[in-house]
Amino acid sequence: MKLKHIKNFFELIRIKHWIKNFLIFIPFVCAKIVTVSNLYKTILAFFAFSFTSSVIYIINDIRDVEQDKLHPKKKKRPLASGLVKKKTAIIIAIVFGILSIAINYFINKSFLNNSVYILLSYFIINLLYSFGLKNISILDILLLATSYILRIYYGAFIVEIPVSNWLFLTVFSASMFLGFGKRKKELVYNKNVRKVLEQYSESFLDKFQYLMLNSFLIFYSLWAIEQDDKYMVFSVPLIIVVVIRYCLIIEKSEEGDPTTIIYQDKILFVLCLIYAIAMVLLLSI
Repeated sequence: MKLKHIKNFFELIRIKHWIKNFLIFIPFVCAKIVTVSNLYKTILAFFAFSFTSSVIYIINDIRDVEQDKLHPKKKKRPLASGLVKKKTAIIIAIVFGILSIAINYFINKSFLNNSVYILLSYFIINLLYSFGLKNISILDILLLATSYILRIYYGAFIVEIPVSNWLFLTVFSASMFLGFGKRKKELVYNKNVRKVLEQYSESFLDKFQYLMLNSFLIFYSLWAIEQDDKYMVFSVPLIIVVVIRYCLIIEKSEEGDPTTIIYQDKILFVLCLIYAIAMVLLLSI
């Protein structure tokens, strides 16, 4: 396979967005049950969920291919640009769907289990979002937040542990913060990209974006204090620094997608990496 074909393949499946699926590791690490078996299962779960998310991205691209051809940035996507044929994309989506279910079965040794229900819920919610629910104000952001929450619960079901209330509220408020921020940037710089933006105002989105940020920091602090490790509280200033850097970048940038911002800003990427390493050390030792 030629290098350009590999690049087109990676762009089609949105491999850079797989970084969101590292949320699956959070329950595993937070529960302090870092064993080889659980690590192995969580790594497999990461790929199972990533394959499912890629199927959604492919379906979206197939459905919106004509609109994407008219978009200044999206017209460069593999399907919109004609670099990948529709038939090829459908085959990849089917293969990824099968692999996702197969891996989940291999982990749980059964087809019907809580984790597969999460995968199906994620798939159905995102499908409904793409086919109409994304045009309903507030609900569109709630569904985006739900996608992040489902990642947490998928990871928890894989290693059979509960999700704490503070962790749920932390992830929910952080997801809403990202969602409001994304919509605000779309409204300001490309308001014709989504029909739902007609129902929003910049002041409304700005107000609730930072309300959710405040809620996130409060819930995260309460979660950190709840942990047995007395040093966990020192992660609060670190996460505040990460958030400050993120807000600085997003306020100056036209880009509202958190994944793109993390990849583009090296300082933010390094800060996130330092935070991730610190949390693994604190929670696993």
